[in-house]
Amino acid sequence: MKSQSIVGLDIGTTKICVVVGRVGDSGEIEVVGLGTHPSTGLRKGVVVNIDATVESIKRAVEEAELMAGEEITRVFVGIAGGHIKSFNSRGVVAVKDREVSQDDVERVLDAARAVSIPMDREVLHILPQEYIVDDQDGVKEPIGMFGVRLEAEVHIITGAVTSAQNLVKSCNRAGLEVADIVLEPLASAEAVLTPEEKELGVVLVDSGGGTTDLAIYSKGGVWYTSVLSLGGNNVTNDISIGLRTPVADAEKIKRKHGCSRTALVNERETIEVPSVGGRPPRVMSRQILSEIIEPRQEEIFAMLAEEIERSGYASMVAAGVVLTGGASCLEGIDETGEAVLRMPVRVGRPTGVAGLVEVVSNPMYATGVGLVCYGAHAGIHDTYFKPSTGDDGVFSGIVGRMKGWFANFF
Repeated sequence: MKSQSIVGLDIGTTKICVVVGRVGDSGEIEVVGLGTHPSTGLRKGVVVNIDATVESIKRAVEEAELMAGEEITRVFVGIAGGHIKSFNSRGVVAVKDREVSQDDVERVLDAARAVSIPMDREVLHILPQEYIVDDQDGVKEPIGMFGVRLEAEVHIITGAVTSAQNLVKSCNRAGLEVADIVLEPLASAEAVLTPEEKELGVVLVDSGGGTTDLAIYSKGGVWYTSVLSLGGNNVTNDISIGLRTPVADAEKIKRKHGCSRTALVNERETIEVPSVGGRPPRVMSRQILSEIIEPRQEEIFAMLAEEIERSGYASMVAAGVVLTGGASCLEGIDETGEAVLRMPVRVGRPTGVAGLVEVVSNPMYATGVGLVCYGAHAGIHDTYFKPSTGDDGVFSGIVGRMKGWFANFF
C-alpha cells in the first residue's frame, strides 16, 4: 500500500465501512475508495461472532480495493460498546531546566496516566485537555515556556481488553494489520466538528445501529465520553413489532419513509408494508410509522440529556449538539433533539475532504472518514503500529507510540 494512503475501518453493529484516503502535498485528504457490507457478527458494538465479522470485513475491503485501485493491508479501526469507560486525571512534575521541553511534557503525561485501572481493562487514549505552567492555566502548547512546575489535565479512555482483542483478531484474520484503535466518537468528531465548536463547547452524538456514543468537547479538548447501548436497531425493532413486518423490511421502511416528528408528516401520506407468512402487503398511514418512531427517539434523547447532566459539563456546551452516524439520517431528528435536549441541534456530515465528496457526505460515513482524518492529523500514517495480543495487553504499545504527537494534539 502506498505510504500516503490511510484506511479507516468502521466495524459497526449494522454495517462494515472501509474508507481509503490519500494525503496530498498540500495536506488535503482525498477520499479515493469506499466499501460497505452488512455486519452480522456484532451486537451493541461488540464482536460476538468472529467468523461472520471476518467475512463482512473481507467483503467491504474488496469493494474499497476495487474502487481505490490498490491493496489494503493496514487500517485504523474504530471501537465502541458499553465497555468503554473514561475519566479525567491530572499530572504534576517539576520542570528540569526552567524551560519546558518535550521530555517534560512526556513526563507530566506519564504522571497523569499513573492511575489504577482493573486488570481486564487497557488505556485506549490519553487526550490532553490543557497544561498549567506554574499558575498560568489554559496553556495549549507549553514547550518553550519558562517555569518551574508543569501540570497537565488529561482525559483517559479505557476499554475491555477482550473486546479490543476480538476486534484485532477479526482484522488479522481478514488479512489486515491494525495501525491503531480509535474510539468512534473521537473519529467522527474529526470529520464533522469545526474548530470553533470544539473551542466553544459542543456535544457530539454518534448514533449507530447498536450504540449511541457521546463526546463532550470544550476549550479545544475532550472532557467527557460515554457509550449508551441503545441505537437505531431499537427503532427498527419497534417498527417491526408495531407494523408486524420482518426486521429487514422494517429497516427499509425506516430509511425510506421514517420521520421522528409526527407533526411533520402529512396525514394523507401512505406507505406499503410487507406482511409475514405469505400474506399480501398492507397500505398504512405514514403517520402510524412516525408515531412508532417518535417515542423511541425521545427516549434516546432523554437518556442523552441525563448523560450530559451527569457529566457535569452541561453548562460548557454553548454550541449545542451535533448528531451524526447512520441513525441520525431520519427526517426531523434534529427537531426532536432540540425539543428534548432544549439546545441547538444539527446533523453533522463529513467535511474537509476532497475526492468522493458526494458519496461520503452522509452521516453514516462519519466514523470511516473520521478515522482517515485521525490518522492524517496524528501524523503517523507512515509509521504504523501493530498491537500486541500477548500478556502485555492489546494496547501495550499504543501509549508509547502516541507520545510523539501528544504535545501537538492541539
